Amino acid sequence: MVEAVQSRPTIAKIAVLAFVMALAGCKPESNDHIADGGGANHPEVGIVTLRPQAVVMTAELPGRVVASQTAEVRPQVSGIVQQRLFAEGSEVAEGTSLYKIDPAPYKAAYDSAVAALQKAEAAVPSAQARSERYQSLVKQNAVSRQELDDAIAALAQTKAEVATAKAAVETARINLDYTTIKAPIGGRTERSSLTPGALVTAGQTGLMTTIRTLDPIFVDVIQSSTNLLNLRQAIDSGRLKVSGPHVAVKLKLENGAIYPLAGKLAFSEANVSTTTGTVTLRAVFPNPQRLLLPGMYARAVVEEGVASNSFLVPQRAVTRNTKGEAIAMFLDKDGTVEERVLSVIRSVGNSWLIGAGVREGDRVIVEGTQYVQPGQKAIGTDVAVDETTGEVIRRLPPQQRAGPRGEP
Repeated sequence: MVEAVQSRPTIAKIAVLAFVMALAGCKPESNDHIADGGGANHPEVGIVTLRPQAVVMTAELPGRVVASQTAEVRPQVSGIVQQRLFAEGSEVAEGTSLYKIDPAPYKAAYDSAVAALQKAEAAVPSAQARSERYQSLVKQNAVSRQELDDAIAALAQTKAEVATAKAAVETARINLDYTTIKAPIGGRTERSSLTPGALVTAGQTGLMTTIRTLDPIFVDVIQSSTNLLNLRQAIDSGRLKVSGPHVAVKLKLENGAIYPLAGKLAFSEANVSTTTGTVTLRAVFPNPQRLLLPGMYARAVVEEGVASNSFLVPQRAVTRNTKGEAIAMFLDKDGTVEERVLSVIRSVGNSWLIGAGVREGDRVIVEGTQYVQPGQKAIGTDVAVDETTGEVIRRLPPQQRAGPRGEP
């Protein structure tokens, strides 16, 4: 009984000792967990590593589609329209007959001119023979010198009458040809404003129809004189290089679709509008399917040149400070967040073309900037940005991610 009582304190001591040792054993383990897991408190951000690249510079300009050739068809002689020889809205070739005007009076005038020419030509041999005969007789003093001069003058007058008659025949022939009105250019016809039986007069102001050449077709666009000056200065300084003798142009249609055929810049006007401060540029496009019609609104994407060794920063990474300066967050080699002021030149798609403030290998933060502050540590993960929408579309697999210094 005494032994049982003495063993109870011993058992209690052993239990207390075991509990203390258990607590002591747990404490170092907890400390190790805090030490090892401290890095997990750093926020994770999405980054894009900047590399220099050749950037194709484009300008999207508003414009209108214009026919490459336009001909307003009017009569050149007066008369009654007998026939319309074309289908309205059809394609016609140059020289195609369009209208037939009553040719009867012009045929009669032509025949009369031909007869007058024949009469004038018939008088030439007699005058020629008289002149030659008088030249031999004057040597024999059979005729006077005055008579010879009169014979020579009569011959010259007869030849002049022949020339006048030939001109009258040609005029009559031209007028007779004008009774058939032909297409001065090839293209698509519009509706006819006259029907058979209508009276037309030479030089009338009213149109008979209009023909427009649709292939090739022009697109007239406007550009501000300020942008034109900036472009020329960039080319002169070497910051921008023209990629070839012809400037390539793409076209966005009214419904947002991209026209499948590329065009080229034809010319730029030599004057600036005093009212709008703009310059008109003309682009030429092939139009075999007649998809482009005169009067359509379109936006021309003009390729201005190529800027080599340039940096593009996604627009989602750039904000403005209280001074209005463009700023972005970067992750340095040690994983520390830093804020920089950037010099923005212009937008290129959903990115900014940067003039100063970045260098090769910089890691710009494009996702998670709201969770970090300058000077704070962060974990960077490479992400891909959709160039069309500017949104983060996917994370790169681990083997494609950049290292701590930005190397792939």
